[in-house]
Amino acid sequence: MASERVAWLGLGNIGRGMSRNIALKGPQTSPIILYNRTTSRATAFADSIGSNKATVATTIPEAVQQATIAFICVGDDPALDQIINTIVSDSSLDLSSKIIVDCSTVHPDTSRRIHTTLHERGATFIACPVFGAPNMADAGQMIVVPAGKQEAIDRLQPFFEGVTAKATLPLPGDDVGRSSQLKILGNTFILNTIETLAEGIVLAEKSGLGADMYQKWIHTWLGGPFAKYADRMVEGDYYKREEPLFAVDLARKDLGHASSIAQDAGVRLRSVEVTDGYLQEVKKEKGVKGDVAGIYGAIRKESGLEYDN
Repeated sequence: MASERVAWLGLGNIGRGMSRNIALKGPQTSPIILYNRTTSRATAFADSIGSNKATVATTIPEAVQQATIAFICVGDDPALDQIINTIVSDSSLDLSSKIIVDCSTVHPDTSRRIHTTLHERGATFIACPVFGAPNMADAGQMIVVPAGKQEAIDRLQPFFEGVTAKATLPLPGDDVGRSSQLKILGNTFILNTIETLAEGIVLAEKSGLGADMYQKWIHTWLGGPFAKYADRMVEGDYYKREEPLFAVDLARKDLGHASSIAQDAGVRLRSVEVTDGYLQEVKKEKGVKGDVAGIYGAIRKESGLEYDN
């Protein structure tokens, strides 16, 4: 692993946490190479890590050229396509010995298409979506789902457990889309559960039980991330934040991908239709700053209460 050189492309909430952990705890001996569309953001982040642990590339080809492993983590399919197109369109880049790892949440067909594109240039592609909130990324407690060649997954393993992740769910084989499919289905479960949680809190408020009592039950019965969502709802964090933890547009993108997968399989996801309807209301209320926890506000509004509690 000492010979591996790591680049990280995209410094959103998840990307910052995971790349920081690789920089500080990864098995590589050279500084991690950071790239972000806004170079000043990458520079400030690298400074926070330390010059002996992180450096900055001003272009994508520059970052990939120096690396043996390049991680990507961006918000949606078009952003990922733009990065991949930039990589493969640079004829001076020798990709034959490189592993390109995508940690984004995208449609399975996007992962499959990118696998084909990079394979034609000699690169190895690993689709590796991740489960976990930004605080879990900061703590190195993500769940990672790498799909692709087994030997490449084996090379990546030292960068996962004990560094960026608490668990790895590998899916070795030729169909890299399987990991993206699991990620979409997992996010569908999470979003639909948030909707159910919000319904329960609103009903507890309006029926006289009290939101605080329902909140205590969630903490006692479930704990973990859903208890934190209950706290965010009851405490009003869902509308007070300057920036969303899980942006409404990204959530709707995931549900759209789930509906697409379901349609191809001959399945109707009725819960997705309900959740997406409330997310549309969140978008109307808060625009791009809307957070998925705002489903609670949308259900409050539908029930005759104010969106903000």
